[in-house]
Amino acid sequence: MDEFNFNSLEDIKAEERRLYNEYKQKINELKKVQKEKEAVGQVLTKGLLPIYVLYILSLGPTNGNDIAHKIGERTNGLWIPSTGGIYPLLKKFEKDGLISGEWDDPKKKFMKIYTLTENGFKEFEDRKTLLKVKIEEALEVFKIIYTDLY
Repeated sequence: MDEFNFNSLEDIKAEERRLYNEYKQKINELKKVQKEKEAVGQVLTKGLLPIYVLYILSLGPTNGNDIAHKIGERTNGLWIPSTGGIYPLLKKFEKDGLISGEWDDPKKKFMKIYTLTENGFKEFEDRKTLLKVKIEEALEVFKIIYTDLY
């Protein structure tokens, strides 16, 4: 303890409090960064994933893993959604009659291939029309914020 120049038990307690407060501050900073990352991810996942999954399926039948890979490829690896977000969406779309799913091998039930239904194509076109202006506005806002910040 001599190397820290603590003269008393009170000095030790004061240093413990200082270190603990510093630790709490760092943890709070990390939590804030994590929340910001999650917020950005939610914009993509909640706002754009449903229409982008419909878009990928409009290109042809595929499975959930391939959808995630295709989104990753199309976004140059900048956005690779987890299959944990894609599969519940596919189940919902199937329940809503927007897609149909068929097992590649009905006996083994290993991989389900999803195809956009006629209602799915209509829903995709409707969503695309509705979101176009909002996406354009969001892009404009991002450009302004980027210019202001950088």
